Amino acid sequence: MEKILFNPNRLKAERIARNLSQEEVAIKLGKNRTWLAKRENGNVDVGADDLAAIATVLKVDDLSIFFT
Repeated sequence: MEKILFNPNRLKAERIARNLSQEEVAIKLGKNRTWLAKRENGNVDVGADDLAAIATVLKVDDLSIFFT
């Protein structure tokens, strides 16, 4: 069975595609910019609740795009 991995690069790409800064997304999440940066860089794992919140802010309906 193939392991499914979170792809932080896709998180960053989706944010950039929507022309949003890390600061803008973080504010909408009630977080600070470094909180988001650590997740986009893959330094910190993204939990299910955080991923759902990020997807809502980015208006992403299919969470599977964030996984490889």
